[in-house]
Amino acid sequence: MAGFLRKLVPKRFRKEGVIIPVVRLQGAIMSGGGQFRPILNLANVAPVLEKAFSDKEAPAVAIAVNSPGGSPVQSRLIFTRIRELAREKQKKVLVFVEDVAASGGYMIALAGDEIIADPTSIVGSIGVVSGGFGFPELLKKIGVERRVYTAGENKVILDPFQPEKEKDIEYLKTLQLEIHEVFITMVRERRAGRLKDDETVFSGLFWSGTRGLELGLVDSLGDMRQELKRRYGPKTRLQLVTAARSLFGRRMPGVSPVSIDGLASGLATGLVEAAEEKALWSRYGL
Repeated sequence: MAGFLRKLVPKRFRKEGVIIPVVRLQGAIMSGGGQFRPILNLANVAPVLEKAFSDKEAPAVAIAVNSPGGSPVQSRLIFTRIRELAREKQKKVLVFVEDVAASGGYMIALAGDEIIADPTSIVGSIGVVSGGFGFPELLKKIGVERRVYTAGENKVILDPFQPEKEKDIEYLKTLQLEIHEVFITMVRERRAGRLKDDETVFSGLFWSGTRGLELGLVDSLGDMRQELKRRYGPKTRLQLVTAARSLFGRRMPGVSPVSIDGLASGLATGLVEAAEEKALWSRYGL
């Protein structure tokens, strides 16, 4: 009630400082996820972004990014949504890199009008990677025969239970190059006039925030609180924006009854996602 009454007072007579909505985008970027292991994707972050950009009085939205990457599709979808909201609501977007904004995490960071990183942050890794395991010899050892029936000769391309084929690998590399080109174009467009002409920038390497500044991958070094107070005054307040919650404190999106089978499936999926997420973070020593 007090907040509502305060809004009725003309802005020039208010004693409070500027309020900056803050959105935290943390975690591996994957299309799945659920109640057992929330991860970063458009479905999860869209409501929070909408809420943050809906503040009519805020001159900017601050976004903290802490992600080792993941799905290029979800990364680009989140990037696109942020830019759409920034244009629609006419808000400046300030992205602050925490531990890491690499690969898809850096793609999301590109949505910022400015990118501010800690000197020890990790940024970059502008490339595309695919990984997996092969088990053809294991099947022989345990006496299991693989039986697959398809309509279409390429339906089992890169099947982990069959030996690798050179043509399958070449096809995958072609796809990777296409996605890499999309990433490179995004970086060149968003960092135009700031990006240094260095052949290593698009090689997949990653750097500290300090080196990222030298390469033009970030605009400055610093932390969110100090930077926002410097820009908008010492009375500036940071307001963390989170997903809406139900009466019982659970996040509203995706709430549904869970059966025993669904519970078991969710736990199994969660274990796989946890392993994938751990592998992503481990690449950067985190």
